[in-house]
Amino acid sequence: MLRTRMHFAAGVFLTLAITGCSKQKSEPDYKATSTVREVMESMIVPSSDFLFNAVSSSVTPKGVEEKSPKTDEEWADVRHKAITLMEASDLIVLAGRHVAAPGQKAINPQVQLSPDEIEALIAKDRSSWVRMTHNLHDSILPALKAIDARDPMALSDSTIAIDMACESCHLKFWYPDKP
Repeated sequence: MLRTRMHFAAGVFLTLAITGCSKQKSEPDYKATSTVREVMESMIVPSSDFLFNAVSSSVTPKGVEEKSPKTDEEWADVRHKAITLMEASDLIVLAGRHVAAPGQKAINPQVQLSPDEIEALIAKDRSSWVRMTHNLHDSILPALKAIDARDPMALSDSTIAIDMACESCHLKFWYPDKP
């Protein structure tokens, strides 16, 4: 009899514990504090510019000068920027993240839509927004492969897909139907 009561009490306790836990409101695993604009300005633009400029050729009075990462540290810096860019693509797509702070205007209103217009377009076609951010993410994978192989030409070639991923999103959400 005592054993039955103990089993019953344990069952009641377990049921209450499970029910209590399921009724608690859980917090999301992330907090979307910064805006898309802030993530773009602080992570995406500097990282993509770094990748786009990591390999170049210049004609100078001394002749053609080739620039590319050479040392372990330089290749590590390029890889860090690629990782930052790839992970930032996930950050801008987080639900609840606003395009800009309330009251902020377009940086270049002659070309760009207002942040409110951009946010409305994203809300209207969120699946395209998510797909395009995933395209950006995936466009960086060949750059990482080139970096790990220490192949400057492949790195340079990989930036074309990154640029296309960025520009296709901008054409749809930032400045559609603009000259």
